[in-house]
Amino acid sequence: MTIVYDRTKTVVRRHVAPGEAVPLHPEAVGFAGHYDFDIDVLAAYRPQGKGRVERQVLIVRDHVLSGRSFSSLEEMDAAFTAWVPLRRAQIHKTHREVIAERAARDHAALKPLPPTPYLVAERQLRHVGKDCLVAFDGNLYSVPARRVRPRQLVEVRATKSQVILHATLADVHGSTLLASHPRAIGRGARVVDETHWDGLPTGKGRRTTTGDIPVQPRQERPRGEETGPLQALLNRAAATRIEVGRRPLSVYDELTGTRPFTTHRATKESS
Repeated sequence: MTIVYDRTKTVVRRHVAPGEAVPLHPEAVGFAGHYDFDIDVLAAYRPQGKGRVERQVLIVRDHVLSGRSFSSLEEMDAAFTAWVPLRRAQIHKTHREVIAERAARDHAALKPLPPTPYLVAERQLRHVGKDCLVAFDGNLYSVPARRVRPRQLVEVRATKSQVILHATLADVHGSTLLASHPRAIGRGARVVDETHWDGLPTGKGRRTTTGDIPVQPRQERPRGEETGPLQALLNRAAATRIEVGRRPLSVYDELTGTRPFTTHRATKESS
């Protein structure tokens, strides 16, 4: 029901003071939940809690490796395989039972494995584009257009060989899987299942100009009546039909009681 772990980075996100809750790595929590066991983190600076585990390294080194040389890994494996039955026939010094008999009872107490193994993958959230493509690691992967909408967040689970796309919410059937693609090599690739584009606008409903409509010939204006763009705009404006009176600026000076504008030279001579 419980497995004791050392404070390794794959299990503990960061170190905390003694007595505080240890923040666990999300991937380690998912792994423990998949196989239905609890994680017990070893206390800091307490090697006694894992002494029996590390003792096995010394036992193998003293009984299998010391004083011997091997020409290949196969030869080393054969030596270890020949030593294991001798070790399992001994009486353990802690629980005072034959190691093979205690191992058989421990194995019988273990829970059965789940039908599917735990998928170790890199997990990230990405937005879906208008073309139902999701960008990941410099490449584009398609998702079904009928199951997503533009700018929707989806979860990318990437292994060494696959890129699996999941929705953040399950559908009516309880499934979150959207698509599964082989992982592209390099950058700039488009991994697309063309059936995923079923449901995207095709542009067939847009109004387009075809050759069936006759094109009206352009009427030429008599020479001298050509107008530029600005003049044509002024001619269409309603303000052009209003007559505006023209007055000298002195009229406005008299109305406002201000002196008429004079140059700097005239002012100097009058003084």
